[in-house]
Amino acid sequence: MTAVFGVDIGGSGIKGAPVDLARGALAEERHKVLTPQPSAPEAVVAAVREVVRHFDHRGPVGLTFPGVVVGGRTRTAANVDKGWIGLDAEGLFREVLDLPATVLNDADAAGLAEMAHGAGRGRRGVVLVLTFGTGIGSALFTDGVLVPNTELGHLELRGKDAERRAASAAKERHGLTWEQWAGRVDEYLDLVEMLFSPQLIVIGGGVSRKHEKFLPLLKDREAQVVPAELRNDAGIVGAAMAAARAAD
Repeated sequence: MTAVFGVDIGGSGIKGAPVDLARGALAEERHKVLTPQPSAPEAVVAAVREVVRHFDHRGPVGLTFPGVVVGGRTRTAANVDKGWIGLDAEGLFREVLDLPATVLNDADAAGLAEMAHGAGRGRRGVVLVLTFGTGIGSALFTDGVLVPNTELGHLELRGKDAERRAASAAKERHGLTWEQWAGRVDEYLDLVEMLFSPQLIVIGGGVSRKHEKFLPLLKDREAQVVPAELRNDAGIVGAAMAAARAAD
């Protein structure tokens, strides 16, 4: 089929690239722009168009979104402008890009990529992929099947959203050392392990590039905890995978 393009929309950056679906890897070096502030739909769509046009891409486009996505509509918007809530995002991207577009939750996209080509490849049972960045994204799988839109970063921890305490942005915001932040991550992992009893927890997001600084600091637990293999490219790859499936 025509080359498939993946775009990962985050709270701070929007990055995209053509994807080699057979290898589960970027076909070219990704192009990144800053997420507009405020991140209103029209501004974000314009930034996405810039990323796609950078490659002169003319095929299907998969796009991640940091919130709940059902049937192409964005239902929540924790770390982006509230104008996204209830929007037919898929329709808007199709119209502006003039290309087939598929929109899905950002952590779900990263999870799909890790399960197909990364740390979750071939794993049965319950697998939880967590992305630590501006917030905490989650993708829950049972025997390889995705349970979409789990949004486990919004579980309550010490009276507030867990991601407010344990996202990598919280480390920067509070000036935490790796040891201090690892303690908060452990507290969060205790919570999700109690609720879902995963056999494998995959840690992704931008901070996974520095996994050697904090994974060894985490305590031993029932679940095996490993870094994402696709690192911060997982969202782009998973978005392209979803677009390819929609185009079949």
